[in-house]
Amino acid sequence: MSEHDPPRQPLLYWSDGRLVSTSTWRRNAMSHHYTYLIIGGGMAADAAVRGIREIDPDGAIGLIGAEPDPPYKRPPLSKKLWRGKALDSVWLKTNRLGVDLHLGRTARVLDLRQKQVVDDRGSVYDFDKLLLATGVTPQRLPFGGHRIIYYRTLHDYQRLRQETSQGQRFAVIGGGFIGSEIAAALTTNGKEVVMIFPDAGIGARLFPPDLSLYLNGYYREQGVEVLAGATVADVIERGERLGIRTGSVDSAATRDIEVDGIVAGIGARPNVDLALAAGLAVDNGIVVDVFLRTSHPDVYAAGDVAAFWQGALSQRRRVEHEDNATTMGRCAGRAMAGDPAPYDHLPFFYSDLFDLGYEAVGDVDSRLDLVADWEEPYRTGVISYRQDGRVRGMVLWNVWDQVDAARARIAGADADHAADPGGALLAVS
Repeated sequence: MSEHDPPRQPLLYWSDGRLVSTSTWRRNAMSHHYTYLIIGGGMAADAAVRGIREIDPDGAIGLIGAEPDPPYKRPPLSKKLWRGKALDSVWLKTNRLGVDLHLGRTARVLDLRQKQVVDDRGSVYDFDKLLLATGVTPQRLPFGGHRIIYYRTLHDYQRLRQETSQGQRFAVIGGGFIGSEIAAALTTNGKEVVMIFPDAGIGARLFPPDLSLYLNGYYREQGVEVLAGATVADVIERGERLGIRTGSVDSAATRDIEVDGIVAGIGARPNVDLALAAGLAVDNGIVVDVFLRTSHPDVYAAGDVAAFWQGALSQRRRVEHEDNATTMGRCAGRAMAGDPAPYDHLPFFYSDLFDLGYEAVGDVDSRLDLVADWEEPYRTGVISYRQDGRVRGMVLWNVWDQVDAARARIAGADADHAADPGGALLAVS
């Protein structure tokens, strides 16, 4: 190619790796132009719309969401909706903010040179600023197919509600955040529940070993059959029911369990295929700077999919919880609309486990050095997570309204209590 030849159009790929025939989709496509385009229909997307509107009340906003439903609150799906809260309470009412909602659609191509997105129906969206809030996809088992509910969406909640109206015995695969909440929710609603997970105790990757083992006994007291140290080897359809073949992490023992339904919470992976195909920087999520910009200056990322720099912990991390989604989404929206500010928020999350509950802040990894300060063992206390003598995270176990104080400890704003961070929090709770 000589210096006088026009530049070649870069090759574009669908998010699954197939080469795009750009002449075909540009000829046949319906086209939209937005000042702000958001890919994703979750809480981060809704918060971004609100952030944009705080700065720019009139700019054209488009939102492409894979789910057929408009944005909604996710935490109630495993919490308040199972305790009688009305379904209508989950809606975020994003449609009232002057935004075009393109629902039930998936973005397939991101052309950064043309600043265009193409969805799975061939529609084309031109943008000035783009936000990727594509979330995560649940990890799946290699068997069981559609009979297993990988619990995440409103549709999953509605499906499980329908199944519980017909069945009585349910298996919950996974002993982490989702598994522990769904097992409690189903049991509270009068269902027989068996929990199956490979770790020694419930929440083993989050809690100290003794608390994790205590939760095994606590759940059993509530009526849950807890199969710790167990693996799922196969799922077999038996008419309307399902058979589960389990194994053991410690022995060759096997067992067959028959249930009416199966719910799984075994982790999730960030939805980065679109970003990867477009050539954006990806590392356990879409990499963003402190202003939530990706490696392209007009493209931002927020929510579960964003790998951001956490200054208080001096590390890049990705957080899959409500507080991060809403706070980061708003910050990204304001930045897109011309009011950038560093994202230095230290997000928290919370959970309800029957009559127990907790709030967690920072890096809460059970592989760190853990120090528990109990006012009443396993009922009320504070657990600090330390590395090299520094507090990196805290779990407030049945201790409420102390999240900001915990954030201050982790950020080092209150050095006076560095030796005993939990005791100081208990003293004011």
